Amino acid sequence: MLPVYLCEDDENIRAMEVQALEKQILIQGFDMELACVTARPEALLEVVKRNRKRGVYFLDVELKGESMDGFALGAEIRKLDPRGFLIYVTAFRDLAFETFRHHLEALDYIVKENQEEMLDGIGRCLLIVQERLLKEKAENQPYFTVRILDTVRHIPISDICFFETGGRTHRIILHAVNERMDFIGSLQEIEKQLGNRFVRAHRAYLINPEHIQELDLKHNEVRMKNGEVCFVSRSMKGKLLAL
Repeated sequence: MLPVYLCEDDENIRAMEVQALEKQILIQGFDMELACVTARPEALLEVVKRNRKRGVYFLDVELKGESMDGFALGAEIRKLDPRGFLIYVTAFRDLAFETFRHHLEALDYIVKENQEEMLDGIGRCLLIVQERLLKEKAENQPYFTVRILDTVRHIPISDICFFETGGRTHRIILHAVNERMDFIGSLQEIEKQLGNRFVRAHRAYLINPEHIQELDLKHNEVRMKNGEVCFVSRSMKGKLLAL
């Protein structure tokens, strides 16, 4: 889950931002959560140090009465989270030069003076973050290549529930989240190719641990999240329990 941080010294604006963030995360179903809401830069940095995760940061610029302003805070965040998303919520419209001078690479600037525009800007920024994350995931996602007659398919490994030996010699059935496909292959060779991403639960099944719903030791079965059931050999029970 992606942590979202908020540092704003105005209590009323901070409350509005929290409401907008919580509403957008809930409505859009983003895999995000508010990790820290504060007026104090030091408090935010302490949470970032503990989490050690890429995050989204909504930062005020002025932060009156604090030891650092939003730019100094952004510089400290960059040391801890170089790939995080910095968003400045400010009364100043033109901050591009300042963030460039501090090498902060801000995602966006949201102006406070118009409440409706500010709330719309928060929603827009969360959507941009989500789109970038999905694009990165698609670009970096590993695939399993299947050749069926003259067609070559590239199936994201995260979408594969399990492989099963088919009823005919050298036939493999790939069970994905929303489809099945039958192709020529060897379960042993697929196991070598995929390494520790999959587990040989049975001589006839190679399963993706990420798709396991429950393990039924009494009946030597494992139920997958797509509702299908795979057999489990006695020798593999311990390995599956350790996952």
